[in-house]
Amino acid sequence: MASKNWQAGGKIVGSALAVMCLLAMPFGVSRAASGDFAPPSYIGSIDPHFIWELLIGGVVVCSFLAAVALWVMSALRKVRRSQLRRNAFVSSALNNLSQGVVMTDAQQRIVFCNNRYLEIYGMTRADIRKDMTGPELLALRRKLGVLDVSTAEFYRVARTTEGLITELPDGRSIAVKYWALPNGGSVATHEDCSEQRRLSRQLATTTQFLESVIDNVPVCVAAKSIEDGRYILANRAFEKFSRLSREQIVGKRADEIFQPATAAGIAAADRAALDSPDSQFRNEMLVERGPEKRMLASNRVIARDDQNRPKFLIALFDDVTDHKSLSLELENTKKFLELIVDNIPVSLIVERVSDGKYLLANRSAETILNRRREDATGLTATDIFNPREAKLIVARDEAAIRKKGMLTEEHPISTKDGLRLFLTRRVTVLDDSGEPQYLIKTHEDVTDRRQTESRMAHMAYHDGLTDLPNRAAFLQALSQMIEACADTDEQFAVLSVDLDGLKEINDVFGHSIGDKLLIEVGHRIQAAARGGVVARLSGDEFGLLIDGRQPEAGALLAEKVAEALASELAIDGKSVRIGCTTGISIFPRDGADAASLLANAGAALFRAKAKSRGTIGIFEPEMDQQIRDRRVLHQDLSLAIRNGELSLYYQPQAKAGQTVASSDIVGFEALARWFHPARGFVPPGDFIPLAEESGLIVEMGEWILREACREAASWPRPLQIAVNLSPAQFMHGDLVSLVHSILLETGLAPGRLELEITEGVLIEDFDRGLALLRRLKALGVRVSMDDFGSGYSSLSYLQAFPFDKIKIDRTFVMNLGRNPQSAAIVRAVIGLGHGLEMSIVAEGVETQEQLSFLANEGCNAVQGYFIGKPAPILLYSALVGRAGVGPVEPARKAG
Repeated sequence: MASKNWQAGGKIVGSALAVMCLLAMPFGVSRAASGDFAPPSYIGSIDPHFIWELLIGGVVVCSFLAAVALWVMSALRKVRRSQLRRNAFVSSALNNLSQGVVMTDAQQRIVFCNNRYLEIYGMTRADIRKDMTGPELLALRRKLGVLDVSTAEFYRVARTTEGLITELPDGRSIAVKYWALPNGGSVATHEDCSEQRRLSRQLATTTQFLESVIDNVPVCVAAKSIEDGRYILANRAFEKFSRLSREQIVGKRADEIFQPATAAGIAAADRAALDSPDSQFRNEMLVERGPEKRMLASNRVIARDDQNRPKFLIALFDDVTDHKSLSLELENTKKFLELIVDNIPVSLIVERVSDGKYLLANRSAETILNRRREDATGLTATDIFNPREAKLIVARDEAAIRKKGMLTEEHPISTKDGLRLFLTRRVTVLDDSGEPQYLIKTHEDVTDRRQTESRMAHMAYHDGLTDLPNRAAFLQALSQMIEACADTDEQFAVLSVDLDGLKEINDVFGHSIGDKLLIEVGHRIQAAARGGVVARLSGDEFGLLIDGRQPEAGALLAEKVAEALASELAIDGKSVRIGCTTGISIFPRDGADAASLLANAGAALFRAKAKSRGTIGIFEPEMDQQIRDRRVLHQDLSLAIRNGELSLYYQPQAKAGQTVASSDIVGFEALARWFHPARGFVPPGDFIPLAEESGLIVEMGEWILREACREAASWPRPLQIAVNLSPAQFMHGDLVSLVHSILLETGLAPGRLELEITEGVLIEDFDRGLALLRRLKALGVRVSMDDFGSGYSSLSYLQAFPFDKIKIDRTFVMNLGRNPQSAAIVRAVIGLGHGLEMSIVAEGVETQEQLSFLANEGCNAVQGYFIGKPAPILLYSALVGRAGVGPVEPARKAG
């Protein structure tokens, strides 16, 4: 720039010299023209006037030249001042830039470095020495610790379009760009981009947060561009449903992902959303996913720009194939996902871990926050809740953050509807480095559920009919009383009260009357106990606890209960009476634990009922031995069933003839026998009732039925096989399916199987028992009523169900010939059976006289020791058609 100034000054001086020469020319010309010119040798003859003119002209020329010189010097000073002003302006402008600027010449010498550059790197003008080069400046920066790359790397990266980003020790980020100039020099700019990078990181954090929320939404979320229909977003649920990765979805159209029919349905739904006045469209559509078809409930929302033009389509959809039956109820109770988060059916709050501020809250969360969610965003728990609640919430939030997993708890929260119980789940979302970044909290109002559970808990420990404590609650109270009386002299009694005649009342008046009777009985026992512990242990059994001197206090309470129940009860206008039998055990004499005391009270009750109903029994030590014996027998019986120790004996049934020889065999009844390895033969009267009480009869009955059918199917002669069924078998499992499967398994013709039942099958549950009998009859098997005449309602059951056969109870047959009433009853039963077109079988025939009477009265068949004893089928080989196998008839008496 200075050389240009000097060049301009030289031009001005040359111009001045030219002007001076032009001015001097007239004088020379005029003189030459006068002809007075003479060589210098003749100067003495020159005219003095000419000399004066010449001198004056010289003075004028010199003055002019001096003036020109002064003008030139003035012009040069103006140019120099102008140049200095321009240089100062440029320097000031460059020094006031927000960017640092460094310029070098062709020899890489620094020709300019502004103040901002020095300020950025903490340098002074003194650090920039004369003729310093660019690489030397970089070396100085590296020495000062404000450059972390090599010189070659600096120039290589800085000259790229993106430039070089260097990180300073104080955390600032500097963006450097380098340009080479055509004259060989260079210009480099240095800009502090720390704020820009912070904003970029904040944007990335926000983006990551939104992606995290969307990815954790349990429904499929997808967004597509309205312009070309290509997907621009798909969450994790969408990936899982479509079985495609996000990279395979984004950038594709629906027709490139789904099958044609599905893509057409999606396109139609998209158009419907665009045409909708509110820019939303809900529908259910069938989607083909490989070989299967899935039903989706979808919701589409059109996102518009600031000029209300459609920009994006957001689709939310959920697979409702397995829950289609609930879709109508769901549609009537709530909208399906108006937005991604707002339609989650629980309160959702997202909190930033770093400062505890709420970043997101759905509409449901407004109940928790007690304000609009927009007003809660950016606030902390301390800003929203009262100090006590805020302290608790912050403490639980911090616990979940430390755990870095899920934390679930229940606690009350104040809402506009009062104090409600919420189930809160806290899940910590970690960043890429594994540190907590966000805390997602869901709150579910479980107040009503817990109230229901409380009622259910009450029901678990109380009888549903009488609302008295049940067996579990009674045992719990008994255990607490034992604990309170332990190591003291205190005594108390356990009473087991059994109602007498409840089954008869149910049979005569119906179960509705029986239920109301139980309620009234419960009230009367409670009144007699005067606030003591009273519980309903089973259908007709109650339990009581009474402290005081024993057994007097227990016996006195038992008498009060009996007296309270002795008076007549009026139920729905009907007068009924009921009694009770009571068993008593005493602590600590009869047991030190709840189970033993209750069991011993039950043993005393059992003994009292065996003696006489309506009495009071007090436990005695020998009863305990009987209970232990029964328990051991029960265990042995269970092992016997599993180990195959049981066997079947078969007792023949014959047509009623005048003699045994004339009574042809028509079938056999299968009877269980048990030969114990140590006890030897165990009578059926000992183990059959035990099996009934313990429930083993179900397993044993199935074995008997299967074994009897298998044996009968192997007989050459198609004789009948009769098998007894227990009422317990009707109450447990699918008896009809069991019988059907056994018939198929063994190959026995259904018409050869005869199932014998007692009226107990119908007493327990008349409607259910009757339905099962009809289904059994539909299989083709025969059904007979066993022990007819020994119950209470046999005639009503004959009217309700068409039995194939009636078996007269042995107690009537045994008295034939000795008791006229027995003969009349047997005669009447035979006539009744024939009138109902039912066969009659008399069991317990043991004499010729009984056989002759039954034959004369027209009894169809007989069974008893006189016809044949129960024995292994081998002893009856000839009767079943196995000729030449074993003895002929050793177990059958001769006529």
